[in-house]
Amino acid sequence: MPYDLRRVDVRVKWLVTCLLATFGLSYLFGGIMVALYSGFTPARVAKTYVEPPPAATPETTMVMEHHMQMSELGSMDTSETHLVDTKLLVQDTHVHVPMYGVFAAALSLVVLGLGLSRGWGIGLILLLFAAPWFDFAGMWLAKFVTPLGAVLTVAGGFAMGLGYLIVTVLAARRMWFAPSPERIHS
Repeated sequence: MPYDLRRVDVRVKWLVTCLLATFGLSYLFGGIMVALYSGFTPARVAKTYVEPPPAATPETTMVMEHHMQMSELGSMDTSETHLVDTKLLVQDTHVHVPMYGVFAAALSLVVLGLGLSRGWGIGLILLLFAAPWFDFAGMWLAKFVTPLGAVLTVAGGFAMGLGYLIVTVLAARRMWFAPSPERIHS
């Protein structure tokens, strides 16, 4: 094992704790964003990736103005489906997949210090990397092959959160709540 989070300097423990807290905040707002734009069911996710029909170009343009009361703003329909066209999916994949790779790599470095068996460590690292692959594979499948690809997207999203939660709980326990080896032997 390269290092043990139970034995590292307190500065490393704080670094890992702050990293995990920052990732947790990111995952929290990512979950809120998913809830706002597509929801957590395969049916809602699939609806997000349906290719919208091409918009007809109007022959003329007309602008109309009408007065609204502030109370009317809150009553606007927010159930409208957020559609992700191919260009946006390419952009999201380009931006998110490398960032998920960085998240998975950083979390995997934490996994190396958890004192897990080789098999459990490899399995957890695989989960951290495979979850976003499934997430985005599902989006592409839902867009171009079958709406059932959305099941993969939902599963991948929940797997990302589960992987993060497992690493965070195990790391916090090992760093802050497990007795250090020096205290065990004294």
